[in-house]
Amino acid sequence: MIEVQHLTKRYGPFTAVNDLSFRVERGEILGFLGPNGAGKTTTMRILTGYMPATEGQAVVAGYNVFEQPLEAKRRTGYLPETPPLYPDMTVRDYLTFVSKIKGVPSADRTQRIKTVMEKTRIDDMAARLCSRLSKGYKQRVGLAQALIHNPDVLILDEPTAGLDPKQIIETRKLITELAGDHTIVLSTHILPEVSQTCQRVVIIAKGRVVAVDTPDNLTAHLRGNETMYLQVDADGADAAVALSRLSGVSRVEEADRRGNAIGYEVVSEQGRDIRRELSNTVVSNGWGLLELRPMRASLEEVFLSLTTEEAAASAPAGEETEHA
Repeated sequence: MIEVQHLTKRYGPFTAVNDLSFRVERGEILGFLGPNGAGKTTTMRILTGYMPATEGQAVVAGYNVFEQPLEAKRRTGYLPETPPLYPDMTVRDYLTFVSKIKGVPSADRTQRIKTVMEKTRIDDMAARLCSRLSKGYKQRVGLAQALIHNPDVLILDEPTAGLDPKQIIETRKLITELAGDHTIVLSTHILPEVSQTCQRVVIIAKGRVVAVDTPDNLTAHLRGNETMYLQVDADGADAAVALSRLSGVSRVEEADRRGNAIGYEVVSEQGRDIRRELSNTVVSNGWGLLELRPMRASLEEVFLSLTTEEAAASAPAGEETEHA
């Protein structure tokens, strides 16, 4: 549905986006993750036809953004970080205005406006001026204008920025409900947004792609080895000794201690599932098995690891750092 190949955007000597390539499948929610200044907004503006690229190609819903911009725009809905509302218009008047601009047939406008207001849960605000809406409702109206022409693709730039916790939860739920009917690219630097909303993640730093994968795979791959958390009540026995003797176990470290309950991080060879061996050892020794679960790096750790590695890799080369 979206295919980006070797996309680059330069501003004089500064390279904001550097040789980006990624794909988004039909009906998928892709998290576009990166620190502030990583090039997320620039990439989205290129995908939506707001600005040209210096090099590369971008295809949206089967249309080349640079060679067939009108066809690509007809199939794209865009919510910038600041919703493009007219403060002196009511919500209904604003959506009517947007529907005309986006070519919704006159016979379909009333029903289409009703549908998107219900879908974004703003129908109770139809007669209110946009200037008098809360931040959360402004975001919803911005999403409604992006949906008004029923596009194949939705490009959402920081859709929960500035919202309170309740509004964030509501917006995430709404975005999740839109998946399947629409292909969504969701830009954010808020890490929980990705794990709770997106099926795949593209992480960029200094204008470059540093990782493309599912949130689960990213957290699993960062640790390299398999790590299990095991909490036992060994009644004073040194469980670590018995655990370290198991085949495939490379390291056992005490993680926490609460009375007789001791938690261990048990590291095994990559790809080796030792849960059965761990539980059998605990049971055969007559200990109490209190908890057994895989440990994975958080998305925060993944994000910091990948973006820090990218910064370190580009720092020594003067010319490359200038372009990054």
